[in-house]
Amino acid sequence: MARFLSPNILLGIAPIVLIVALWQGLVSFGFAPAVLLPPPGFVFGRLLQQLATWTFQQEIVATLIRLFAGFAIAVVLGVSLGIAAAASPAINSVVRPIVRVLAPLPKVALYPALLLLLGFGHGSKISLVTADALFPILLSTYYGASTVEQKLIWSAMAAGTRRTGILFKVVLPAAMPSILTGCRIGLVISCIVVFLAEMITSTDGLGHALVTAARTFQAVDMFVPLITISLLGLILNALLGALRSYLLRGFPEA
Repeated sequence: MARFLSPNILLGIAPIVLIVALWQGLVSFGFAPAVLLPPPGFVFGRLLQQLATWTFQQEIVATLIRLFAGFAIAVVLGVSLGIAAAASPAINSVVRPIVRVLAPLPKVALYPALLLLLGFGHGSKISLVTADALFPILLSTYYGASTVEQKLIWSAMAAGTRRTGILFKVVLPAAMPSILTGCRIGLVISCIVVFLAEMITSTDGLGHALVTAARTFQAVDMFVPLITISLLGLILNALLGALRSYLLRGFPEA
């Protein structure tokens, strides 16, 4: 058991424990009414009840479908465009101004247009997740591919490796640490955006469950989707971290 409780894990758990303790303290000492801020024990108990119901499981599945689909598209587009822009000055001259214009833009401002184009189903929400997660992945990939040591590329060229082979055998592996860092940032953004999109307009998903509970003044049920999306983000981030450690097992920083 002790081998699993490493210092890093304990340091990660400590802030969560402090937040729950502060939450309990606010309720116990009357700083916040239980009607608006229910005790954490009630919320976690309700969460366990909800997880056992088919309806709430469907809400989780709907959110995960949108999250994974949007994130996967962002990874494919971001990595492809980032490497292409780093390898080709012509592509870079096209991608760079687009990134400079669109990266600072709040993508949620595009959501009404996406609703008109793609409707109220999965399409508009997946597109919004993709748009938000794309740029950190693209920028991280471009940075990683641009900083690959030129000696590695020259060595591959001297060995007779083709240009496409250099991209996949030299540039992509060397840029992997930066790419995975961008993916972790994009994953966090995806969790936030999919929840927000479901809150704005949806008939299912965790964001919709929160809005429905708020409209009926069910404070406990309001906190359940929030904790669920937080736990999902924590689990997905841990899985991506494990994948990063596996893929970068030959790198010094891993």
